[in-house]
Amino acid sequence: MPYEHTQIGYLMAGLFFAAACIAVAIGAIWPSARVSFVIGILLLLTVVFFHKLTVQIDNETLRAWFGPGLITKKVRMADIASCEPIRIRWWYGWGIHLTPYGWLYNIAGWDAVAIRLRDRRTFALGTDDPQGLAAAIRRFASAK
Repeated sequence: MPYEHTQIGYLMAGLFFAAACIAVAIGAIWPSARVSFVIGILLLLTVVFFHKLTVQIDNETLRAWFGPGLITKKVRMADIASCEPIRIRWWYGWGIHLTPYGWLYNIAGWDAVAIRLRDRRTFALGTDDPQGLAAAIRRFASAK
């Protein structure tokens, strides 16, 4: 049975949505501040594209995507050498960032799974289910 888990970034989505509303309100109150409408739209797009992170694993592929799936990380299970649950530092932030674990794809919280590929490249996936994700990666990677 494939693994699939979605984590929703309520705090990040709420903060960006509130900021978007404020930006639009400023533009409505002061028509000369039209740039605030553009900022509001950009903030709303950020909410749409980064409000959740879904990880899906099957016999062939590990796939992670933000929001509707335009921003995706995809790896063949045969390419995964190892993984381990980790605790990330608060300053690594949310979104997509380069960290000591390689690229971090994170939506909320401080838990993640560090993944090492056979070619020694690394990356990490943020999750609120680090033990379950690591177990699923090991189960499907060992089937290869």
